Amino acid sequence: MTDNFYLCLMMLLSHEGGFVNHKADPGGMTNLGVTRQAWETYVGHSVGEADIRALTPDRVAPFYHKCYWDKAKCDGLPSGVDYVVFDIAVNSGVVRAIRILQQALGLIDDGIFGPNTLAAVDNKNAQDLIKKICDIRLTFLQHLPTWPTFGRGWSKRVAEVEVDALMMAD
Repeated sequence: MTDNFYLCLMMLLSHEGGFVNHKADPGGMTNLGVTRQAWETYVGHSVGEADIRALTPDRVAPFYHKCYWDKAKCDGLPSGVDYVVFDIAVNSGVVRAIRILQQALGLIDDGIFGPNTLAAVDNKNAQDLIKKICDIRLTFLQHLPTWPTFGRGWSKRVAEVEVDALMMAD
């Protein structure tokens, strides 16, 4: 269990892309995967489009570490599992990421990463866990009302994250 944060962040940012403001995206205005609302909460004040467009990987790294990596307890996860959980946390929320991890472990999915979750992770093969997490994640995404609009991209992302995570775990 190591700190793969920067490696995972760079892989995540390759999926998030640059500035977008898609009318069907509930996240609204986004750059590098950071929504305007999330950035405002993080910086503690209102921001405009220019502020969101000006985000850089270096500038958002502390945000991602504090708001997603740390909250999803990724430092306590095996290499590869940390990446899939982090990617889900960013894409679908920290509680959802922990719940999907817990489902993959066969635990009650309360969304709270406690000692039972950590013990179950320690007793599971990382590659098997990665595959199970990605299967559950894809099923979750397929049931979202925005699947018809974003499903193709999400399917590609889940598949690529799985491949990269399996290589990390190897």
